[in-house]
Amino acid sequence: MKAMIMTGQGRPDVIELVARSEPVPGPGEALVEIAAAGVNFMDMGVRRGLAWTEMPNPKVLGVEGAGRVLATGDGVDRIAPGDRVAWVYAPGSYAERAVISANALVPVPDAIDDRTAAAVMMQGLTASHFATDFYPVQPGDVALVHAAAGGLGLLLTQIIKLRGGDMIGRVSSTDKVAIAKEAGADHVIVDSEGQFAQEVLRLSGGEGVNVVYDGSGPKTFQGSLDSLRRSGTFCWYGPVLGGPGPLDIMSLPKSIKIGYATFFDHVHTPALLRARSGQLFDWIVKGDLKVRIGGIYPLAEAARAHTDMESRATTGKLLLIP
Repeated sequence: MKAMIMTGQGRPDVIELVARSEPVPGPGEALVEIAAAGVNFMDMGVRRGLAWTEMPNPKVLGVEGAGRVLATGDGVDRIAPGDRVAWVYAPGSYAERAVISANALVPVPDAIDDRTAAAVMMQGLTASHFATDFYPVQPGDVALVHAAAGGLGLLLTQIIKLRGGDMIGRVSSTDKVAIAKEAGADHVIVDSEGQFAQEVLRLSGGEGVNVVYDGSGPKTFQGSLDSLRRSGTFCWYGPVLGGPGPLDIMSLPKSIKIGYATFFDHVHTPALLRARSGQLFDWIVKGDLKVRIGGIYPLAEAARAHTDMESRATTGKLLLIP
C-alpha cells in the first residue's frame, strides 16, 4: 500500500510517498480502507518535531479520516467488514489503509458521505467541546472566534449560533469575510496584526465578550484578554503556534477565567466519542451544521496541503484522497 511518511523534522519537503507492507489487524483492531484523511495543524506540529518525538522516523503522518472496514481482529464485535466508519485520532491516517483500534471508530450514517465525515471529526469535536463543554454558550452570550473562516472557526460559529449565542469573528483578510458571515457570524473583524480589541468592545456595547476562542498564537493573546468582559472566559487552544509565555495569575484582569482546551477531554471514553460524533452527524443530516471543504488533494500531494494550510490562505477543511 501507499502512505505518506515524514523522513525527518522540518519543512513540508520532508514528507514523501512510499510503498509499505500491508497492515494486519491485531486483537481489538480493525483494518480500514481510507477514503479521505483530514489535514490538521496537529500534523504540522508532528512534522516540525513538536509531537510524536518518541516515535522514530520514518513515520506515517495523519490522525483523522473516514473509510470502510476491510477486516477485524479477535475480540471485535461492535463493527464488521463492510461498515463505514470515521475516526478522530489514529496515527498513520495519511495512507491507503490503516489498522485502527475498534474503540476509536464511530459509525457513519448512510446520509453522510466519506469526505464530509472525515472533515468534521477533529474540528467538529473540538468545536463541540469549546461551545458545549469548556464554556457552554447560553442564549444571549457574545463570543469572539479567531480564524473564523477556517475549518474549526466555521463549525464553532455554527454551534454557537445553534445554542443562541451572538458571534464576532476575526479573519485575516477581506476575502474571508463573506465565508464567515455565511456560517452565521454577526460581525466580522478583518485583522492580521492583533489589533482587534477596541472593535470587539465597540461591537459588544463596551462590555466585552463572554468568551474568546483563541488558537492564533501569542500575537493575539493580549487582545483577547482585553476583549473579555468581567468574569469572561478565555479558551486557549492550538499548540503549534506557541503559547503566550509565563503568566502571573494575579495580573489577570476582570476576574476572567482562562484555560487550555483539548478535545480529548470531550471524548475521553469510547461511549462519549460515539455520542459526541453522533450529535455532529445528526446536525449535519438535519442541515443545522454545514461542513466546508476548502481543499481536496491527492494523497501524494500532502506536502502541498501542508504548505497551503501554513500560508493561512485556505478556508474550511483540507482533505487528502488516497
